[in-house]
Amino acid sequence: MRQAGDIPSGARKTTERGSSRLNFLISMAVIAAVAYAGYQYVPVAYQASQLKVFMQDTVDNAVITGKDARWTEDQLRRNLATYGAPSDARITVANRESRIEAHVEYTVPVPLLVTTYRYVFDHTTRSSNYLSGGG
Repeated sequence: MRQAGDIPSGARKTTERGSSRLNFLISMAVIAAVAYAGYQYVPVAYQASQLKVFMQDTVDNAVITGKDARWTEDQLRRNLATYGAPSDARITVANRESRIEAHVEYTVPVPLLVTTYRYVFDHTTRSSNYLSGGG
């Protein structure tokens, strides 16, 4: 005698195959969404990290060569596009305590599947202390 929970073996295999396909499709959709998000986000984050290095090199070079804050700001503005920053980025450069300090701030939209992420770059860098003759 059959019980209420018994399913014929042929019907069970068909259901299990359908479940596997659905799990595979869901997994592939999730992997594709994560890959697309990474494809959009990683270049923006990489360029921002490269801009931080460039900012540090620029302020250090300004101190070594005796350049002023205006020269430093000009160098940063000229190279914004190289690092994926918008031309309307806020750049502030000042001489403080015999050092040059540069601050760059901007926002870049990163398109994702269902929304747009706003990548906010807000970084301040100071010339190295040993370059300015400090202890």
